[in-house]
Order: sequence, then structure tokens, then C-alpha cells
Amino acid sequence: MDVSFHHNEQLVRPWRMAAFVAAAIAAVELLVLIVVGGALIAKASTATSAKPAQKAAVAKSAAVKSGTSSSGTTVRRTAIPAAHLPRTRVSVVVLNGGSRQGAAAATAARATRRGYRIGGVANAPSSDFTRTLVMYRRGFEGEGRRLARDLGIKIVGPLDGLRVAQLHGSHAIVVLGS
Repeated sequence: MDVSFHHNEQLVRPWRMAAFVAAAIAAVELLVLIVVGGALIAKASTATSAKPAQKAAVAKSAAVKSGTSSSGTTVRRTAIPAAHLPRTRVSVVVLNGGSRQGAAAATAARATRRGYRIGGVANAPSSDFTRTLVMYRRGFEGEGRRLARDLGIKIVGPLDGLRVAQLHGSHAIVVLGS
């Protein structure tokens, strides 16, 4: 009896190994099919959904330029806050963030001629600013935008990278670029 049991085990072992290998190959093939199928479905869905999204974006930008929406209704633009303080009450810090000597002093003189008070003129912490910009304290967006318009500066935004305490009571800051 012992001999026949050993003989049966030898017959079963190759079939088990063959079944295991076949199952492993089938699992790998299934995984490859799932990945390829998912990629094809994703590509097809993004291709069909991108065109309407692009058309909507183009229609929206055209509507904003013309003042109407694609359905013909009027689009309201967000109003820029008006300046509440007169120029003589707005204090400005001018920082030279570029490499030109005397640029901050010259800009401060231009701002003074326009009626602004100068709270300080100095060099910026770094001299690698490529663009000139105006930043304003919270609540003084109108004053910051008016200052930028008066000086011909196109980039305007809220105070970023500086703390209010660093302004020494000023309402806006001009950082000059190269």
C-alpha cells in the first residue's frame, strides 16, 4: 500500500505544477488586458470630452470680451474696488528688486509727483525680480490698483511674501524689476 500511494503522488505533482503555471499565465494576460483596455477607454473619453470643454472655454472668453454670454444674457464683470483714500493719504514703500542703481529713488520721485506719500525707499531682499509689480495691504486694493495705473505698472496683487509689519504702516509697495 505504501508503494501505490507514492506512485499516485508522482502522477499528481506534474499536473498541479502545470495547472499553477497555466493559472499564472492567465492572470498576467488578464492584467495586461485590463491595463490596455483602461488606457483605451481613458483616451477615448478624454478625446470626446476635451472638444466640448475647449468650445465652452472659447465661447466664455468671447462672451466676457463682448459682455454677453453664449445664451445672449449680459455677463457681469467683477468691479474693481474704488480707492477710498486720496493719493495724499496713501503711503507707499518702493523697493529696488532689479539691478539698476537709483531706480527706487526715481520711482519714489514719480510717485511723489503724483501725490503719494513715500514710506520708505530701499533695496528688495533679492535683486532678481524680472518684472515690476505693486502689492497692496488687505482693504486697499483700490489704492494699489490706482497706484499701479498712475505709475504704468501692469502687475498688481495682494501683499505676498511680506508681512504687514514690514511695510511700516504703508498701504502699498512697489517692487521694481529689471
